[in-house]
Amino acid sequence: MTANDGAPAQAQPISSQSVWQGELARLRADQQQVRAGGGAKAQQRQHDKGRLTARERVSKLIDPGTPFDELMTFAGYGMYEDVGGCPSGGTVTGIGQIGGRPWMIIANDATVKAGAFFPITAKKVIRAQTIALENHLPTAYLVDSAGVYLPMQDEIFPDQDDFGRVFYLNARMSAAGIPQIAAIMGNCVAGGAYLPVMCDTLIMTEGSGLYLAGPALVKAAIGQVVDSEDLGGASMHSAIAGTVDYKEKDDDAAINRLRALAELYAPAEPAPFAKRRKETQDAPARDLTELVGFDSAKTYDVRDLIKSLADGGEFHEFKPEYGETIVCGFARAGGYPVAFVANQRTVIKKKLKSGGEPGLRTRIEVGGVIYGDSADKAARFILDANQAGVPLVFLSDVTGFMVGRDSEQEGIIRRGAKLVNAVSNSVVPKITIITGGSFGAGNYAMNGKAYGPRFIFAWPSAKYAVMSGNAAAKTLLDIQLAALKRSGHEPDDEELTRLYDEVKAKYDTELDPRYAAARLWVDEIIEPNDTRARLIRALEACAQNSKQEELRVGVFQV
Repeated sequence: MTANDGAPAQAQPISSQSVWQGELARLRADQQQVRAGGGAKAQQRQHDKGRLTARERVSKLIDPGTPFDELMTFAGYGMYEDVGGCPSGGTVTGIGQIGGRPWMIIANDATVKAGAFFPITAKKVIRAQTIALENHLPTAYLVDSAGVYLPMQDEIFPDQDDFGRVFYLNARMSAAGIPQIAAIMGNCVAGGAYLPVMCDTLIMTEGSGLYLAGPALVKAAIGQVVDSEDLGGASMHSAIAGTVDYKEKDDDAAINRLRALAELYAPAEPAPFAKRRKETQDAPARDLTELVGFDSAKTYDVRDLIKSLADGGEFHEFKPEYGETIVCGFARAGGYPVAFVANQRTVIKKKLKSGGEPGLRTRIEVGGVIYGDSADKAARFILDANQAGVPLVFLSDVTGFMVGRDSEQEGIIRRGAKLVNAVSNSVVPKITIITGGSFGAGNYAMNGKAYGPRFIFAWPSAKYAVMSGNAAAKTLLDIQLAALKRSGHEPDDEELTRLYDEVKAKYDTELDPRYAAARLWVDEIIEPNDTRARLIRALEACAQNSKQEELRVGVFQV
């Protein structure tokens, strides 16, 4: 019998790898659920009409054996639950190869409320069009929609970034010379009817309907009785109205026609940075979930992460001994030149000026925090990347800017403003990958959504908020307590604990990257070990736009 016999077993700490495995399994399960759209019965109803589902259409449209980089999969996640939800925003968007060239694909999912537009649907389509516009990606629309979801029309119809913006972007993309092909393979009703008609080319399948008002609305409005085919069928639009360019028998024929037309387009002139592309070299093999912990508690050297994304692991670091909480430097990914700006996550022993005393003084700097010298370095490096015409890749795991007396006296606000200015006015393509925290003004400095990234991806470990969970929960609790005390109520310890737990649980839900992805604050949640492949294909998309604006930074704080 050993000394420990009969003693309670001690719980073993859960390894970082086990946490990652569990979280990745959860992500895949959530993705599978979202991608089911309206469910098996709704999919069968679509098949019973002789039509494919949105994802089946996309699968047949892209080149065989090539990936489809879906974007905004979690749009609407956890939203509109009182009306049955809107999985993936009722539409499928992403980039796929058609005829060897990347295309933006936007496909209505008719299994979700007949493909009707919810508020998030419009915003998702607008974001997909914006990505296409910024990167000059030709765009294919697979249309099968009942139009605006009328119970929410006031949230969809009138504002700048609502439904009307879709058609505005149709026109702007056309004016910019970006090819757009639409294939109507189901309903296309009311205001939504403008989308395909504003494209360069319009394909329509037999049995589909294209009209500003359907038969029932026409009867109610003007008393005219007309069937769907005479009002807006493929034959009518093909032979009489002349609206449709190509009438096709079914989905397969329409997709084949779209592919054939897409393959005729002249190749795009590559972006300046893409002209310096070299042959791709493999990156050093490494499981990134072993390097980066899920909860940000584990320190790691971000240089190891950069080298795992870079061709041959080669990284030319800029000012490696200065401003060490941000790591900057040049590398290649997929043969493309890139400029990395990344938050360092090690604890750093910082050398300081002597202050009149012999020798150097030191202080400890916390990884993930932006100090004045690191802000200066990053701002300067961003200008260098723009001067060289090299795309910027931000690896964001940031707690925020340093606070306190010393930091304020060192001019942290002024130096932070300089970094935000550089990020805001940068003209080269910018891609952001959030690997951990993205808190407060650190989100701004590291090229958050408001700063025009061409693409913004998040790992499942990303946490997205104005401040970290514990700090925010305590602040919000203090506000609630002050309100209770003003009303004459003094909570006891048990009520304090309950209030804190409620506030913390709500905030933790909002920290989850699914919450951000549901609202399109990030373009997609990706797995760590898929990062290099997604980054390279994102750079390939960016390479389709040959135009680069002139860099102007305005008043630059010094």
